[in-house]
Amino acid sequence: MTDERSAVVNIGGDDYEMILTTKATKVIAKRYGGLESLGDKLLNGENFEQSLDEIIFLITLLVNQSILIHNLKNKASPRDLLTEDEVELLTSPLELASYKSSITECMFRGTARHIESEDGDSKNAVAE
Repeated sequence: MTDERSAVVNIGGDDYEMILTTKATKVIAKRYGGLESLGDKLLNGENFEQSLDEIIFLITLLVNQSILIHNLKNKASPRDLLTEDEVELLTSPLELASYKSSITECMFRGTARHIESEDGDSKNAVAE
């Protein structure tokens, strides 16, 4: 399942889709105080280990959203959720650093607003 709200990361030779869902947004808001605080936390981590922990947490959370969606829609063939330990074992620090852009892409796509205009007269049309 590839979703326009998603970004893909490769972990241990397997591609995983990361999706920002409402559920993930609530978890992020609880942990960081909101999506806007997330960037500051990633860029200004107190130390390298803490920065890695935050990236691992986010990758695991966002990848598991696509797995949870799959499991919801395919109850007969559920997939196992990815754990933070698995992400740590199957990645290198260099890979994790490159995943920051995938996390950012996923967040951007998940919060993007698609505005479509309609032809014709409308009460809500903006005068040019």
